[in-house]
Amino acid sequence: MPEPRVRCSDLAVGHDGREVVGGVSFAVEPGQVVAVVGPSGCGKSTLMRALAGLDPAMAGDSWILGERLGGLDEAGHDALLRRVGFMFQGSALWSSLTLAENVELPLREFARCGARERRLLALHKLGQVGLLGAADKHPAEISGGMAKRAGLARALALDPEVLFLDEPSAGLDPVTSARLDDLILRLRDGLGTSIVLVSHEVPSIRRLADFCVYLDPVSRTMAATGKIDDFLRPDAHPGARDFFSRHAQP
Repeated sequence: MPEPRVRCSDLAVGHDGREVVGGVSFAVEPGQVVAVVGPSGCGKSTLMRALAGLDPAMAGDSWILGERLGGLDEAGHDALLRRVGFMFQGSALWSSLTLAENVELPLREFARCGARERRLLALHKLGQVGLLGAADKHPAEISGGMAKRAGLARALALDPEVLFLDEPSAGLDPVTSARLDDLILRLRDGLGTSIVLVSHEVPSIRRLADFCVYLDPVSRTMAATGKIDDFLRPDAHPGARDFFSRHAQP
């Protein structure tokens, strides 16, 4: 069996000294899409940031690509982040930069290449998400769906083995959301990337996820795991069943 790309054991995360969610244990296999789901405020984004190594956990252990995050020094942590992509909620594009310049940012930070090569790589990534013709536009000049795709292109800049997506379809209309989901799946299939997805958009979760991790805001724990159909059974966790039953049909 191949080693999981992402794994956590009894992980607890929070902020300002307050635990938001704890008892989180799961693994993400190569080429797998795992969705972290639950109502607003249950700690999805906080957990994802800790899983990606952007913020420290409060307790427990997590591994990315076989490396235990808590055991890395600064150089090792930086080296690991070169192998990971992160798409932030709201895309988080720099408004003063063009789309191509936004995609070049991780290349400037982590890749040893000159300006011309960075530009060509950025154009290639924008082409992968259908935005080659918008490379020299600024974020204010494009639609919300295009901004999401640009954020995805930036997350893919370093050809990551693991991709973290924070609410990629939030705020999009159903047609644009479905197109973005299809793009994510094509990239997953083409690159073999493992994906951890945070979302409360049930139709998108149904299209993308191999299995789900449900965070319960009442107990502040990982209350259930499984496929969407598992959560719709009469004996499923009540909170998870209610969350998914609102959009039970594909």
